[in-house]
Amino acid sequence: EWRGVPLRTVLDLAGLQPGAREVVCIGADGGFEKEVGAQLDFRRSLPLEKALAPETLLAYEMNGAPLTPEHGFPLRLVVPGWYGMASVKWLVGLRVVADSFDGWFQRDRYVLDPAPDGGVAPLTRLRVKSHIAWPTAGERLPVGRHRVRGMAWSGEVPVVRVEVSTDRGATWRPAALSAPVSPFAWQPWTFDWEVAEPGAYELWARATDARGESQPLRPSWNRLGYANNAVHRVPVHVVTA
Repeated sequence: EWRGVPLRTVLDLAGLQPGAREVVCIGADGGFEKEVGAQLDFRRSLPLEKALAPETLLAYEMNGAPLTPEHGFPLRLVVPGWYGMASVKWLVGLRVVADSFDGWFQRDRYVLDPAPDGGVAPLTRLRVKSHIAWPTAGERLPVGRHRVRGMAWSGEVPVVRVEVSTDRGATWRPAALSAPVSPFAWQPWTFDWEVAEPGAYELWARATDARGESQPLRPSWNRLGYANNAVHRVPVHVVTA
């Protein structure tokens, strides 16, 4: 749970000028980047639409307590529905620009290369994903009934369906999916699995969100390995009791 001030409140007080396009968020962290031979601070930009969204916060508390240093004290950005690099920690500055920001961490790091259109694009919205929390990989289970548990989430829309396969994708059955307790919250799910025969099995989980986007069976390759939302697979061993 976050507490803070909507970023749009600060931008409204500052007075946005016509032509404003993006908000560059500047963090206090940085370091020497060998590839460019220079000291760089961490900077990422948000398109104006996302910066003005009511959920985008300048946060100073987490779970009812002031931010700790590792979580961005004294002030950080929180951008729900986007990958974590957008939620800049240790925030020291904001800069509104009229052009597309072209900083190192926007252009060369935290990018999809290639993007779906074949170019290079900054990471933004979370892709739909589900995760099997129990059983864990390699677990030995007795023959019988087991309740598989997990979580599912997506970017800016809720998950509407989770399916589980126990036969390596040949068939899929629906899991019981809980509604989100708040916008952008993870959604718990369960699946009751009745297994009668011992042997090696794989449990697969696949989520679909309100946009109709589903997890792929295989990850889409990109140079830096980001945004892998392929179906989660957990191997287990079923043994006689």
